[in-house]
Amino acid sequence: MAVEATAFARAGLVGNPSDGYFGKTISVTVRNFFAKVSLYESPEVEIIPSFQDKSRYISVRDLVRDVKEQGYYGGVRLMKATVRRFVDYCDAEGIELHDRNFSLRYRSTIPRRVGLAGSSALVTATLRCLMEFYETDIPKHLQPGLILSVENLELGISAGLQDRVIQVYEDCVFMNFDRALMESRGYGEYEELDPALLPNIYVAYRTDLAEGSEVFHNNIRERWIREDPEIIAAMKDFAGYAQQVRDLLVAGRKDEIAPWLDANFNRRMSIYKISQANIDMVMMARAAGASAKFAGSGGAIVGTYEDEAMYQRIIAAFEGTKTVVLKPQITRV
Repeated sequence: MAVEATAFARAGLVGNPSDGYFGKTISVTVRNFFAKVSLYESPEVEIIPSFQDKSRYISVRDLVRDVKEQGYYGGVRLMKATVRRFVDYCDAEGIELHDRNFSLRYRSTIPRRVGLAGSSALVTATLRCLMEFYETDIPKHLQPGLILSVENLELGISAGLQDRVIQVYEDCVFMNFDRALMESRGYGEYEELDPALLPNIYVAYRTDLAEGSEVFHNNIRERWIREDPEIIAAMKDFAGYAQQVRDLLVAGRKDEIAPWLDANFNRRMSIYKISQANIDMVMMARAAGASAKFAGSGGAIVGTYEDEAMYQRIIAAFEGTKTVVLKPQITRV
């Protein structure tokens, strides 16, 4: 038996990073990039490293470049942790697993460490393979929480539910992580929005700004736990921006959402220490007339543009920098 599963990159359109703080967000799929996992029966359980898990280098400079681009860890630890959490879930639910073994291998085209959710995509694709292999159907609304637990409980990586929800549901989703819902049942309300409601959207990312989300998010969680009024107020503001954008989209007023995306980044600057290179990305796109905010935790931005002429101005604005600009493919072709 052989199975294969794919999960796509995502861009947080508005509301992030409030997803980890009982907030609200809207996120879209970026099908231009994907993580693909293959599983096939084998005598023993084996997780096969990919090029992102390399441990041999031609020089120390090659090692330094690889660490900067890929981080210290590849995908093997994520896949191991996914298998562990999947088995724990099945044991807790009384789901009996057959005793056949398997091998897992993966490849990913998602740019690493720029906030496009490459890690959670790999976990999502791995979970899909395991569910098919073991003929186990985990309810859709529970999958994001299980995927999140792989990173924040098993590996100690700070993260929220947004990435996992959009990678499970796909396309465009408005997410409400209301505290009462999350604490009573463990998941929020996930409203699938018609991508046709969206205005023109672009994504841009720098190939030289790689930084793990655990670096970006440090300190904020501690301040939240301490009930720092500044952090609590900011998270409520982020959630409010997402609600405003959702209401405008549903009302057919997509051309009015740009200011809320800009407000999201401006508010983020008030509580996070953001590198000048990341700020420059946003300001360069805005100088071309577009709205702009982080797509995730830094290194990539997302925003709206009016027409093709403005899109070309965005591309021109980044000329000479190590920046890729693209139109996200949100829905299946």
